[in-house]
Amino acid sequence: MLRTDELTSILKDKHADLDRYFEDCAGEMLYTDIGEYLCALLEKHGLRKTDLIFASGRERSYCYQILNGTRRNPSRDTLLAIALGLRFSLEETQTMLRIAGLSPLYPRIKRDAVILQQLAAGKTLFECNEKLSECGEIVIG
Repeated sequence: MLRTDELTSILKDKHADLDRYFEDCAGEMLYTDIGEYLCALLEKHGLRKTDLIFASGRERSYCYQILNGTRRNPSRDTLLAIALGLRFSLEETQTMLRIAGLSPLYPRIKRDAVILQQLAAGKTLFECNEKLSECGEIVIG
């Protein structure tokens, strides 16, 4: 597996051939659909779609729309609620945010730092929201 900076270096070469890049690096590419990625994570963790619905605290139909790809732009807080509710790893969460086109958690932003620490510690959504509140930050809604 190549590091991201190595992939970037390949693309920065002025003679880079995109078709060849996509062919050679096919195994390096991320899912392009957030629903596909979430379904893969559910399978990896031995979870069901109903687990995601319950853990996220979101409407059933809304969650199914995310999972089947008809809702392509869930909010950052929705994805964070899912990640905390299902105890996804920090790496899985950061990847999920990137796939959704959202900014990953950034440790220089206080709210993000709290969420990042809570994810790394395996805390629940409820526990994370308690810590956010204690720190004077907006809870994950």
